[in-house]
Amino acid sequence: MITSMTFIIALYIFVLAGFTGYIVISRVPSILHTPLMSGSNFIHGIVVVGALSVLFSATNVAEQVIGFLGVLLGAGNVMGGYVVTDRMLAMFRPSTKPATTSDEKKAQS
Repeated sequence: MITSMTFIIALYIFVLAGFTGYIVISRVPSILHTPLMSGSNFIHGIVVVGALSVLFSATNVAEQVIGFLGVLLGAGNVMGGYVVTDRMLAMFRPSTKPATTSDEKKAQS
């Protein structure tokens, strides 16, 4: 059973982590937000592992629902990290345009 002091300590840590995250992210230059968010979303695989732990140790329906939502949202965040990273890397790939008929005629001349 969770005591009131345990809850207060957990709430304090949560608020402190949220405040620290806000301060750190607000000081990142705008040009670095996409790579930063891509990496942090990708690393959220740790959240999926934690949510799976909660889901597997759930003893009642409320814990099962919270665990399932944690797995679902964490997996979506990881997938979003993959998508954003792929789009960022696509910016650095060389573009290959298919040859048009006028380009082919010039090449044959």
